[in-house]
Amino acid sequence: MSEQNGEQVNQTEVNSPWDYEGHGTHTLSTAGGGFVPNVGALGHGTGTAKGGSPRAHVASYKACFKEGCSGLDILRAILTAVEDGVHVLSLSVGSPASDYATDTIAIGTAYAVTQLVVVVAAGGNDGPAAGSISNVAPWMLTVGASTMDRTFPADVVIGTKTITGQSLSGSTDQPCAMISGEKANAAGQSAANSSLCVPGSLDPAKVRGKIVVCTRGSNGRVAKGEVVKDAGGVGMVLCNAAASGDDVSADPHIIPAAHCSYSQCIDIFNYLQSDPSPMGAIKTRDAELGVKPSPVMAAFSSRGPNTITPQILKPDIIAPGVNVIAAYSQEVSPTGLASDSRRVAYMVESGTSMSCPHVAGIAGLLRAKYPKWNPNMVYSAIMTTANRGGNDGVGIRDETGSAATPFSYGSGHVNPVRALDPGLVYDTTTHDYLNFICSLRPTDTQGLLPVSLPLPLDILWTLLIRVFHGTDSNPFQCSKGANRPEDLNYPSISVPCLPSSGSFTVKRRVRNVGGGAASYTVSITQPAGVTVIVDPSTVSFDGKNPDEEKHFKVTFQVYDPVKAANYVFGGIEWSDGKHHVWSPIVATTKCG
Repeated sequence: MSEQNGEQVNQTEVNSPWDYEGHGTHTLSTAGGGFVPNVGALGHGTGTAKGGSPRAHVASYKACFKEGCSGLDILRAILTAVEDGVHVLSLSVGSPASDYATDTIAIGTAYAVTQLVVVVAAGGNDGPAAGSISNVAPWMLTVGASTMDRTFPADVVIGTKTITGQSLSGSTDQPCAMISGEKANAAGQSAANSSLCVPGSLDPAKVRGKIVVCTRGSNGRVAKGEVVKDAGGVGMVLCNAAASGDDVSADPHIIPAAHCSYSQCIDIFNYLQSDPSPMGAIKTRDAELGVKPSPVMAAFSSRGPNTITPQILKPDIIAPGVNVIAAYSQEVSPTGLASDSRRVAYMVESGTSMSCPHVAGIAGLLRAKYPKWNPNMVYSAIMTTANRGGNDGVGIRDETGSAATPFSYGSGHVNPVRALDPGLVYDTTTHDYLNFICSLRPTDTQGLLPVSLPLPLDILWTLLIRVFHGTDSNPFQCSKGANRPEDLNYPSISVPCLPSSGSFTVKRRVRNVGGGAASYTVSITQPAGVTVIVDPSTVSFDGKNPDEEKHFKVTFQVYDPVKAANYVFGGIEWSDGKHHVWSPIVATTKCG
């Protein structure tokens, strides 16, 4: 052991490529794991496992440790991977959004994209707070997390009622007495603490032999089960608070447990209050498929708007990130608790870290099918072909059951089959990215990027401009005309600060990759309070030039300033009858 920043660092972990956390193993196998039959998580959900690109060659770069992640380690890992010749980077790492000039992930991935490396990044687990999204640079594909149509049911039987939550634990042998954590507080502990089942908060005399109902929050979900077990409890019902809504997880609890939604737990608490001797049982079952509705947004998935450049909608896409089964390191227990001696080859995990490699695997398939495509064409194919509805025929919902917005799901839920044949793509060039960087702040008298960041000009050039190779001028000079971030040729459209009167126009261009001659006509889903016009409304390709692009303009005019004062949502869709190329629209008159 050695000291670093006042903390002890395990030199064995630092010097070994081995995974002592399970996170890296799980994400790597999700992106590119091979076919493995007859695997599951603690006996649940048994089937054949495979990654998104199951025949890909994979490599992992260890940049994070138990003590956390260093931005410089992540940057070095990105640069090393690029030097090694990888085609796709899957980054299940991140930190709160910051200016691109000081964000080591943004800097490293900017260089990666110039080397034609596709970059897919997790959007973060700080939802559902607005503006919590991270990894927001436009040269990376940012992924949020949703549920899938599979659950791991755990029934809570109370009186004559059965309430179904989720769990990977075992079952109770028989009905047991129940108590709420709030009423099981130890001496000197508040009911608020004991309701959360934080360490030391429960009175063993009140808990012994009972199922304890704990509220989510403060400490980890599986850690609450350990607190109950240490106090002599035989089971746990984990209840969501209102903020978590219906977002539940199947965890490998060390005692029989069930995680239930906020609405379900209202019935459970009512039962505990109404019955002087409440009894209950926990009965877990195998995985259930075809669950509706799905996908549903995960409560933890970070949300837009993009706080660095609100003109770029983030996240870009969502993918399965809840209760994902993938390979796991046998250097750590499934719960991560020191008291848990179990070791497993596969385990369930949740997070945008899990949704990110789903999309990275799909990006690998696209790179294999279209080896000449640059990263931005891959991003566009994935975004413009995404699904915006659930398997119940209704639009994607958030964790409360309400309609979700593009600030939750971006362009929608990834559809790998449609992504393989997108029809049109929005191709963003290096020159586009350079002009985008120029647009972020007023240019100086030399027409160069400003120095209004806490970095010397020469370093700023190195970090933000010279990483983009292949331009006609070196150093790059910003265009004399106006550069606007809204005009970046991005597959989605975000327009803050709309004028309440007059109009505002953004530019886009599309390339035909569907093969042969084609004609596409646009349809528009109008945002509330705003009129959107696309000109021209039809674009035609003769099919002779594979690099042919068609330019169009999207004009916004506010007709109801009251409605448009809040964020409003719509979209445009280009179609030739076979392909449907969707771009979400986010607009508001608010600035900043």
